[in-house]
Amino acid sequence: MARKIVLAALVAGLAGAAAAWDDGPVPEPEPIGTMSELMIKLMYPASDAILYVESRAPTNEVEWNELQAQALLLAESANLIMMPSRVVGDADEWMRDARLMFDAGAAAYEAALEQDLEALIALNEQVYMSCVVCHRRTRPDYGRNYKRFEGPPVEALPPAGEAPPAEEAGAP
Repeated sequence: MARKIVLAALVAGLAGAAAAWDDGPVPEPEPIGTMSELMIKLMYPASDAILYVESRAPTNEVEWNELQAQALLLAESANLIMMPSRVVGDADEWMRDARLMFDAGAAAYEAALEQDLEALIALNEQVYMSCVVCHRRTRPDYGRNYKRFEGPPVEALPPAGEAPPAEEAGAP
């Protein structure tokens, strides 16, 4: 009998605690790190794992798991920079640029889960361009000294989701 009373009291207490928890305000996302810290400590290492996958190809399950984690981190980092308090410049452009990184990271994560090295290598340019497009919009001197970045000005880049004209895409 005493057990039933203790159990009933415990259940009632847990139910009350759960009800009290639900009555509070809905928490808002709260940034901890700066954008620079996110880039240096999360996004650079995660993108590098994909950008250099051909020369650092995983050879065992542990390395594949590490690559999966880096690809997942890249995709989820895009969600972090979509927090309203992290938007830089035009919000619509920022969100489109972040979505490029999300799409590249999500595709890389799927390829890493499948242990598909060729698919990861093929995603290299998509990951690279997701970085370049955003940096060109938000960092005025970005790529000034690098030939690889020469190309159309940011204003000439197609809107998110559209392919560049054939001559810009390197087609014959």
